[in-house]
Amino acid sequence: VIPPPVIHIESYSEDSISFTLKMNTNIKVSGYVVNIYWTFDTHRQEKRTLIIEGGKSLQKVANLTAHTPYEISVWARTELGDSPLSFARVVTGGTRPASPSLKAKAINQTAVECTWTGPRNVVYGIFYATSFLELYRSPHNTTTTSHNITVIVNRDEQYLFLV
Repeated sequence: VIPPPVIHIESYSEDSISFTLKMNTNIKVSGYVVNIYWTFDTHRQEKRTLIIEGGKSLQKVANLTAHTPYEISVWARTELGDSPLSFARVVTGGTRPASPSLKAKAINQTAVECTWTGPRNVVYGIFYATSFLELYRSPHNTTTTSHNITVIVNRDEQYLFLV
């Protein structure tokens, strides 16, 4: 039986998490698959996947959001197959940034200008869809460091926007 890997949170800050991975077995590990999940504004679950080759164990994940709960799931790839999943949860330090204030204005039948307020020198994600279900499951999206963007949409549709 292949045991699940052990995740140990070494440290965390406002924008990063450091953790080690190890296997309590003599089975040779060829690598790990790490998924980091977080929920964006209660509407959209985001995920970042890391593929770690070999038995290298110390990892640092940066560019995270302050005071946000993250869930880390890991499985090991071994010479005998994949291990079961392990989970760890951590909340980054600091104060969560205020939600931006979004305004969306139709320029014409296929273009919408989105503008918002918020801090400078950060990356914003713009999500849009024709229903709340689509906005939650599979929205169109783009990113920018600006405070405005023009989004091309289909004509004769109503859209929901989230930044």
